[in-house]
Amino acid sequence: MGASDSTLLGAQENRGGGDVITTISQRSEKVDPILDNLKSLTVSSPILKSAPPRESSLTDILVRKALSSSSSKDSVDPQILVELFSIYREWQDTKAQDITNRQEDIENKIEVADALATKLLQRFNYSVSAMRTTSHHLSQVHGLQVELGELKGRLTEVINNCDSLCKRINSEGPESLRSTVTPFVLSPPDS
Repeated sequence: MGASDSTLLGAQENRGGGDVITTISQRSEKVDPILDNLKSLTVSSPILKSAPPRESSLTDILVRKALSSSSSKDSVDPQILVELFSIYREWQDTKAQDITNRQEDIENKIEVADALATKLLQRFNYSVSAMRTTSHHLSQVHGLQVELGELKGRLTEVINNCDSLCKRINSEGPESLRSTVTPFVLSPPDS
């Protein structure tokens, strides 16, 4: 009985102070997909036709002398080499195309970002110009308020003088002017 076929229940059901082992009688019928993949693997044919030469020392392994081209003992099948080179070339072409596509995408994104930055700079400059103009106009408002207050005071003085003059003409003036002159009646300001 293996560890996967039993469960230790000592910590969960402590009856009478001892541990209890429960045995599982049925196995799961599900097939492990990794195990299925392992079973479906097959051994491929070797690339080299003969076994590698026996090297006797580390120097022989590291500094391996090139074999003569006439020796067909350790040569690789030319058909397999052609297939390997064609697969490598396809992979290289695919990678080059991917890199080209990515570069084009990056260039497009850079152009879009550059256009947006230019547009934002234009809007920012316009906003700064508008704020400067508004600030200039607002700085002149206080002077205009003071000037308007002075003019209002003068106008009130002129109206009061005119009103007192009209009252004086009505009370002390000649009879011909009295009927034509009426004093001002000040109405409350409109809200």
